[in-house]
Parts: sequence; C-alpha cells; structure tokens
Amino acid sequence: MRFDLVTLFPELVAPHLVHGITRRAFEGPVQVKTWSPRDFTDDPYRRVDDRPYGGGAGMVTLVQPLLRTLDAIAADRGPGPHVVVHFTPTGRRIDQALVQEMAAGPGAVLLCGRYEGIDQRLIDARVTLELSLGDFVLSGGELPALALLDAVARLQPGVLAEPSHQGDSFSDGLLEGPHYSRPERLAVDGAERAVPEVLLSGHHGDIARWRREQSLALTARRRPDLIEAARAAGRLSKADERFLASLPRC
Repeated sequence: MRFDLVTLFPELVAPHLVHGITRRAFEGPVQVKTWSPRDFTDDPYRRVDDRPYGGGAGMVTLVQPLLRTLDAIAADRGPGPHVVVHFTPTGRRIDQALVQEMAAGPGAVLLCGRYEGIDQRLIDARVTLELSLGDFVLSGGELPALALLDAVARLQPGVLAEPSHQGDSFSDGLLEGPHYSRPERLAVDGAERAVPEVLLSGHHGDIARWRREQSLALTARRRPDLIEAARAAGRLSKADERFLASLPRC
C-alpha cells in the first residue's frame, strides 16, 4: 500500500510517521512518500500560487506545478490507475466505512491544498475523490491527510492487538462505550467513584451485554442519527430495540 502526499510542507508529515503505535504500519505495509510542488516550478522564486481571477482575498494554487507533480508521481508509481484525493471542506466527510475501504486498498495520492484553494481546472482534470474532516475550515490539507493515514494505518494487520479496533466507535455503526482500569475505587474531586460491578463479575455474557447497552445509550444520546442508520441497516437486535425503548425520552 502506497500513499503519495503532495504538500508544500513535507516537514509537517515526517514526525507523524515515526511516533506512536502506527509507526509499525509506516515501517511495514504502508509506504508514504511526500512531494513538494515547489520542486516542479519553472521560475527562480519557485512560486506555486497567484491572485484569483475576478478578484477577492487569498491566493490560488497554480495548475502547472501540481500537474507536473502528479505526472512525476504517476511515473514513479508505475502503470495502473490511482485515486487522487483532494482535501476540502466541500468534500465527503471521512467516516469509518471509507477508512476501512481505503485500508484494504492499494493507497492513493493525497493532494493537500493551501491558500484560498486549488485552481478548479486541476481538480476537474485529475481529482478522483474530495474529502473533508468536518464542517470547519483548516489552513491546509495536511491535517486531514494525516488523520486519514492514521486511521488507515491502525487497521493494518499487526499494528494493534487483533481485537483492539473491532470495538472502536463506528466499527459497527455505533459509538463506543466507556472504559475502566485500576484501581477499582478512587476519589475524584472528593467523591468516590467505582468501576461498575458488572466489569468485575467475570461473567463474559453480562459484560458483553453491558458494553453493548452502554454503546447504544451513548449513541442514542449523542448521535441518534447513527441509531436510525443502524436500524435501517438491520444491525439492531430485538434485545437492542428493547433496551432503546427502555431509555428515558429527552
């Protein structure tokens, strides 16, 4: 699996690849290579942007340096089509289903814009997929690209203990419930707080059901849209529906 990351600031990317548990993926199956459009300019100042036609604030990233960068990536990758991802607030929101799809694929070219944006003609000609982290604006595409890389990396075999990601939020369409560790009881801000008794019972069936109910309750409270999606997809059991019906109405 190979990701080619097009960015004006490759130094922002490198530290992410060598720290934390996901470095196992970047040292192994997930190859990441950075490319700077400044290396593909034809003027002594290595300019990659200019003023927008029609006026307005900001600068627009030029087509030619990006075209040359993408052509160089295509030549380096070899024959065969490849996905070119552009990160923009107008794109599809990244979700776990997309991450799982990409984690099982061959990789992609990740195009990180800066300034006011990228000349639309480059997007129309070369971009396969536009993605967004959410309904807010960032200074560039590097953070969404790194978020996507991190999410894909942690799903690679051998990166996490095998069951670890199977209970993640969104892995089954729901939010993940709470976690507890040692000690069993402790005081926080003057109040004693204990681990729920069911987690100390050793009864695996009861624990699994408690965790499922915690997940359902949290999702119903914070993301009811996910409950409806899970219901429409047939992912809720009769026991799930009985528990949801027992929850107090807000």
